[in-house]
Amino acid sequence: MAKGASISGFPEWLPAERVVEQRVIDTLRRIFELNGFIGIETRAVETGASLLKKGETSKEIYLLSRLQEVTAGQENDTPLPERLGLHFDLTVPLSRYVVEHSGDLAFPFKRWQIQKVWRGERPQEGRFREFVQADIDVVGNGTLPEHYEVELPLVMVTALEQLRAFGLPKATVHANNRKLSEGFYRGLGLTDIEGVLREIDKLDKIGPDEVAKLLVSECGADAGQAAACLELADMTAANGDELRSKFDALCDEHRIPKDSDAYALASQGVATLAMIVDEAAVILPGAVIADLKIARGLDYYTGSVYETFLDSASALGSICSGGRYDNLASHGNRTYPGVGLSIGLSRLVSYMLHTAHATATRVSPAAVLVAVWDEERRGESNRIAAALRSRGIAADVAPTAAKLGKQIKYADKLGIPYVWFPEGADGQEGAPDEVKNIVTGEQTQADRATWTPADGYALQDVKLGD
Repeated sequence: MAKGASISGFPEWLPAERVVEQRVIDTLRRIFELNGFIGIETRAVETGASLLKKGETSKEIYLLSRLQEVTAGQENDTPLPERLGLHFDLTVPLSRYVVEHSGDLAFPFKRWQIQKVWRGERPQEGRFREFVQADIDVVGNGTLPEHYEVELPLVMVTALEQLRAFGLPKATVHANNRKLSEGFYRGLGLTDIEGVLREIDKLDKIGPDEVAKLLVSECGADAGQAAACLELADMTAANGDELRSKFDALCDEHRIPKDSDAYALASQGVATLAMIVDEAAVILPGAVIADLKIARGLDYYTGSVYETFLDSASALGSICSGGRYDNLASHGNRTYPGVGLSIGLSRLVSYMLHTAHATATRVSPAAVLVAVWDEERRGESNRIAAALRSRGIAADVAPTAAKLGKQIKYADKLGIPYVWFPEGADGQEGAPDEVKNIVTGEQTQADRATWTPADGYALQDVKLGD
């Protein structure tokens, strides 16, 4: 985080760091649109009625108050459902957006959204209170085919693979299915399914022993049931056949009848998860694996759930998560089921900056600084810059007619690779223009109508440090 960003959890990037963030955003947007997703932006605030019923994260909402209300002692007069709060994710606003604009949208509605969100959690390395999320979702009208539950993780893996150029390790999506988990828990005799899912979701944070204690104390499980839940969570599979075999063996071990409603529900989840893993393997082998500890703490997920992890970056935890939600958006008898994935983009940028040491090749996007010999001739320098810009070459003009060495030093500080000398290095009227690459020292005559930067110097880019 930049120096001076003294409010904990609210990052500010320096210009070179902002270049890295923008390149990440540009890359994700390109991949999302390449796969047919449509960009939208939703408002930053939602009503409390919308935000306060969407799972554990609701406890971290920032509610809005006007200073006038606070000073007048009226801050809490308005009922919470009627108050406004900053959105803590982009899925809840999407559900409201789809309902309100359903008559104007084509379904299934495939959308991408990259926007800031606010969450009042404890700040720590890579976790912020204000941060950028990058989401893709597909929302149906009444129904949504299961094949989208394969498409979305593959799109995200493809996007994350592109970010390896910025120092990101290889990503793998770990998938589970809520129906599988719920059916198994019910087969064990457990009834507080949402509670069990919330506790299992804490495995990576507090470990199996503590989760087992919570399953007993908070969810009504006995020691044997808690142990069985942890056995399920410990299961992984690389393909559908392995998943079915392991799951059936675990059901047999814990005497869950194959003709029970619980097993039938779990089998639906097994079938969907097996399909996801097998279909994904056809396109990107190894990109998606079955991992039955994935639970997702938010209440609105109803089917497939996903968490994404980076090789050799276990401390970072999941960097992309999501799942299927069938009941989040509805209007009357009409439901809008969806499936989505969300990247914590600010966490990725923080990793790239501080672990992979990614940085901008230059601070300024300009490839050329046009020198100014004296203020009377600034107009000519402006015309040169305009001619270069008209051909798509980013150009700036020196801020003052200082000594030439100072103008070159200014360009160097911003990383601008070329300095353009109107009428030559001596500024003699009638002499041809010259341009100098201050990185290589090469200086040549140049025509504003035809000159182009050499390969590698035209565009601002990202490089990795040592």
